[in-house]
Amino acid sequence: MAAQFRSYVWDPALIVSQMVLLQAGYYSSLGLWLALLGTLGRTGPSLHQVFSDEILGFSTPPGRLSMMAFILNALTCALGLLYFIRRGKQCLDFTVTVHFFHLLGCWIYNSRFPSTLTWWLVHIVCTALMAAIGEYLCMRIELREIPLNSAPKSNV
Repeated sequence: MAAQFRSYVWDPALIVSQMVLLQAGYYSSLGLWLALLGTLGRTGPSLHQVFSDEILGFSTPPGRLSMMAFILNALTCALGLLYFIRRGKQCLDFTVTVHFFHLLGCWIYNSRFPSTLTWWLVHIVCTALMAAIGEYLCMRIELREIPLNSAPKSNV
């Protein structure tokens, strides 16, 4: 049987380690964005800003800053998809997985399912941004030209 182009072996340890790495990167970069944007609103990052569905909103400055942090975090995590996943076909899978685990974390932290419309809109937009930009970046890498001849060209 001939080898296939880009044949991949099922490796659960790799997939789980990528999920853990991406989840850790998600919360690390979100904490960093909340801390940086918190200096504008003179608030420090807290678990309430990360996991509460009631803080996100347009009516209060902390709510607007938290929404900005989530959106900037989606852009940052798209870079994480580029560096840690490197496959355009898997970007949507890993993005939905990260946001699903975040949904579970919010559910456990609040002891109830997130019910505010703003929370759902922000996370749907962040999921779409992270997946689309991550896939675009990965596809750019995947579609690079493969040099077939590494020998120097001679002028004929």
